[in-house]
Amino acid sequence: MSDTTMTRSGHTVHPTHNGLVQVHITAQRLQSVTLLSTWASGMEALTQAMHRALGCTAPAQTGQGTECEAGLLLRSGPLEFLLIGAHAAPQRVEQLRAHVPTEVGSVLDLSHARIRVQLHGAKAVDALAKLYALDFRPEAFPIGRFQLTGHHHIPCLLHRLDAQHFALYFLSTYAHGQIDALMDVALEYGVELNGI
Repeated sequence: MSDTTMTRSGHTVHPTHNGLVQVHITAQRLQSVTLLSTWASGMEALTQAMHRALGCTAPAQTGQGTECEAGLLLRSGPLEFLLIGAHAAPQRVEQLRAHVPTEVGSVLDLSHARIRVQLHGAKAVDALAKLYALDFRPEAFPIGRFQLTGHHHIPCLLHRLDAQHFALYFLSTYAHGQIDALMDVALEYGVELNGI
């Protein structure tokens, strides 16, 4: 491993002794994250309400996602969904609540409580496999799917965007510690960090 570290505001690079950088990490604050949830008897009503409000069909199974005009809609559990918007939409929660009354489910703004970390590069899977006990083979974890996982009791939603490209969603409270952990496991491959 190289002792060479190049750092400037929001950018750190730790190349290997051969000068390689095979893992790239970018941390981003999220503009809009909304949790929609219900109970078993309310799932049909919730999915119909989301279809009316968002104009897209809700994913049928946990681990699936779909793109809609408002952003990426992930089925994050048997009775819940996460809507991750590309742009700040302070009125979105109220608009969704107009379609999802309390007898159907709940709508909660989590924009302040989540962070996204993009991780990609030739050794992305090798680095992630050190932290998460998941089967990263394409047939077990195909592109477009996500897994709910974690390490040291810190939860993570891990979304596979390409063979060696992932988006990780963390609780904001633990963001710096989780980014440090990602940097540590990627050091042997050479790692670059951009963002917070």
